[in-house]
Amino acid sequence: MIAWRAGTVVSLGRRWTGAHEVLVQVGDEQLQALAYDDVVGPVEAGAAVLLNVTALERGLGTGGYALVVARTDALPADPPPAPGHLVKARYTPQQVMVLGVDDQESVHHDLLQDADDVLGMPVVTADLHSALPAVVAGARHAAAAAGRPAPRIAYVMTDGGALPVAFSRTVAALREAGWLDTCITAGQAYGGDLEAVSVHSALLAARLVAGADLAVVSQGPGNLGTDTRWGFSGVLAGDAVNAAAALHGQPVASLRVSGADPRTRHRGVSHHSLTAYGRVALATADVPVPVFTGLGESLDQLGSQVRAQTTTLSGRHRLVDVQADAELLAALRRCPVRLSTMGRDLDDDPGSFLAAAVAGVHAAALAAG
Repeated sequence: MIAWRAGTVVSLGRRWTGAHEVLVQVGDEQLQALAYDDVVGPVEAGAAVLLNVTALERGLGTGGYALVVARTDALPADPPPAPGHLVKARYTPQQVMVLGVDDQESVHHDLLQDADDVLGMPVVTADLHSALPAVVAGARHAAAAAGRPAPRIAYVMTDGGALPVAFSRTVAALREAGWLDTCITAGQAYGGDLEAVSVHSALLAARLVAGADLAVVSQGPGNLGTDTRWGFSGVLAGDAVNAAAALHGQPVASLRVSGADPRTRHRGVSHHSLTAYGRVALATADVPVPVFTGLGESLDQLGSQVRAQTTTLSGRHRLVDVQADAELLAALRRCPVRLSTMGRDLDDDPGSFLAAAVAGVHAAALAAG
């Protein structure tokens, strides 16, 4: 069931591509809410709005937001006629219609109609959305260190977490900084520069339409887990390995690592990575293993734990040692977005971001040939 609230917008907060924060008066309290431009239209102070507060009431990780469902005092204008017949968030009250990159009405339809090869493009797969900026930072750092131009990077957002890409301030900031060349929303996810029906069609679009040198595949913000082996949305990382291999790409399986998570199942290499890559991924991937160098005893110990845990993946995958040193850590500090995972930042849990960054380093090397 949905918990509904009605209120009045008091003030407007931060804006980023496709979304803006609003403060809403609901009875005697004020709630921070998020409004999507393409869903509710323009919202200003004094507007009457309907809110979905279900996750907020339960204290779940929605960024602390109520979600604006609609204005109740004014409807946005109908969108102008446009091509496209892909429906996403299908059969929900807020389903949207978009132009798919391979839609019959798309200018790219003929190119993609029989396409089935991404021409060796490296594809980094990751469990958490928070890995994205670290992977990108690692790829750019590796290119710069080798005297090469920064690679063109496409982000494929799956529908395991948030469906609207506008929820991600990370994607908006990386796009604005020029660190991310294109975003492709796959499955039920929507709002990217390109829309795709599946991860497979998204990867083909990344390579053949966007001209990406490498792609990163992960769910959007809002990982879902149940403290069971199979009940977590990041299991899709294993499926992404299979998709990349099926299309003749080079899968690069980024490890979810933590030296600070209080939960035993996520210390060192998370059981999410061990399950997704050890059981779900049926194709062979490169698994970059961080070799922490000159970063202190705690990271040395974490590195030893990670190495021991990843041996279980060596039967199917190629373990690739990648140096994670002070220069890579400095590159992460230059990232144009704040690095944060499960409430921990770079200083709280450097191993987490360095493990993602070495996947970017390795993918950039593969892209360079």
